[in-house]
Amino acid sequence: MTGTLAAVAVAPGKTELQQLPLPPLEAWSGLLSVAVTGVCGSDWGYYQNLPQSRGPVVLGHESVGHVAALGAQAAQRWGVKEGDLVALEEYLPCGHCHFCRSGDFRLCNATDWRLGGLRYGATGLSVAPGLWGGFARHQYLHANTVFHRVPAGVSPRHAALALPLSNGIEWTYLQGGAGPGQTVVIQGPGQQGLACVVGAREAGAERIIVTGLSNETDRQRLAMARALGAHHTIDIEAQDLLHTVADLTGGMMADLVIDCASGGPQSVVSAIELARKRGRVILGGQKRQKVPAFDSDRIIANFLTVQGMRGHSYESVELALQLIAANRHNVHAMSTHSFGLDGVDLALRSLVGDGVEGAIHMTIDPQR
Repeated sequence: MTGTLAAVAVAPGKTELQQLPLPPLEAWSGLLSVAVTGVCGSDWGYYQNLPQSRGPVVLGHESVGHVAALGAQAAQRWGVKEGDLVALEEYLPCGHCHFCRSGDFRLCNATDWRLGGLRYGATGLSVAPGLWGGFARHQYLHANTVFHRVPAGVSPRHAALALPLSNGIEWTYLQGGAGPGQTVVIQGPGQQGLACVVGAREAGAERIIVTGLSNETDRQRLAMARALGAHHTIDIEAQDLLHTVADLTGGMMADLVIDCASGGPQSVVSAIELARKRGRVILGGQKRQKVPAFDSDRIIANFLTVQGMRGHSYESVELALQLIAANRHNVHAMSTHSFGLDGVDLALRSLVGDGVEGAIHMTIDPQR
């Protein structure tokens, strides 16, 4: 076998199926036979804003598959063997900088494509050997790949939930400090918001409130939030957000507010307003625009902790795989649709409500 089939994003909003050459096996590299790859909200951003400098790219970074081949040095370094079912992280850290040595390798500059770094699902075909994404039958395994073994009995489709769920665990529990007796408000019922519901539920939060809009997509996602353990959901177009949260909390407001909304900057403003004194605010939903009415004085007056958030840690991915293996909080229900490589464009459009209905977490099965 000298080639493999891949769905290549060739221009903004355009995908083509292409036969690509397999990379040669080297001592420090390997090859993954992709079983499934999850479709992440960030994939839509890449798809719509494909930089000209990056050129065509194989998207997809929530890869799960079997190790098909590995070089001798790679086998020693990675601790995996051919045939193992593994889940990959998107990060390709250098391994020797301050952030890598302190265990926070997601902040390593080598993982940031904006700084010229490499990342699975965000590196163009022009960068050898080209197969950097999971929307393909095979994926190149770089020397610095971060592996997680998939627990026995877990299907690849459910294992692909590991990265979105790990974000929820990281943001809500490991960084947000959610715990028993606390009220957690989650703005935005997309994949990340729903993952935060699971994280808050697992952390033992007393009251979990999820907000969304009146459209059909959000109505379905708010129903999923309740199925996953949210105690209350709020349609912010039909209900007054601040008054409703005040009523639900006896005027105390939220111990932790997590902004996962991907719309305009208003949710940043409301996140600050929803937090109680000494409360915490996690900002995870990128706005790609400035916040025009940011009231920093309120942060001071209410003694708030406001923290930007990105990605996940190794620990949170391991915790997510444990949750998936036990199907705690019915997390398997988040996996709603699966497509072949010829359905990549449809899956990406479904992220923004322009495809199949009821999509929460979708996977691409390149073997279909």
